[in-house]
Amino acid sequence: MLRICSCFALMLVLASPSVAGEFAGKVRVIDGDTIDVGETRVRIHGIDAPERDQPCTTLTGQNWACGDWVTRAVRDRYQGAHALCAAVDRDRYGRVVARCFVEGQDIGRALVADGLAYAYRKYSNDYDLEEKAAFVADAGIHGFTMQSPARYRLTRIKGRNAPDANCRIKGNISATGTRIYHMPGQKFYEKTGIRPEQGERWFCSEAQARASGWRAAKK
Repeated sequence: MLRICSCFALMLVLASPSVAGEFAGKVRVIDGDTIDVGETRVRIHGIDAPERDQPCTTLTGQNWACGDWVTRAVRDRYQGAHALCAAVDRDRYGRVVARCFVEGQDIGRALVADGLAYAYRKYSNDYDLEEKAAFVADAGIHGFTMQSPARYRLTRIKGRNAPDANCRIKGNISATGTRIYHMPGQKFYEKTGIRPEQGERWFCSEAQARASGWRAAKK
């Protein structure tokens, strides 16, 4: 009976994704939440760090390169270190999503606790308490005003980010040919992309949009 139980336990271990998906290697930091571990590109599980080119605003109203600062801070910590990782998933870019450890320390947990990344609650609540503590302490990025990395990535998609900061009203043309303009802060503003090749355009004022034949979005 003991032999049968031992064999069954061994089968469970071998079938476990965390064990079967283990890999290790030298770390090369790409940005705040993406690293190479040996030859494997890894998106660190459960966290979302600012993009490398993402800015933030200080309490005095000055723009500051938060994303670059985070990338450099993570590089200073982990570049060249030996990491042990356990695969969790694979993302749409082909990267392995994994929990990674350096000298027994969970990289994701450490980065969230020190305010170098957010807990990515869309995929995991593992680091929820660490982020709340970092927020209360104004640690790292919590001491500044900035968009969430997910929202920032959305605004960078072609046609969604105004080429002129003074002309941010989006003149969209619907599938039925209706010309509708969207103001910053409205429900569908962030998701609306502008396609100049199809007659859509940016406006600098509501008066300009209305004079050009566009009507205001209802929400």
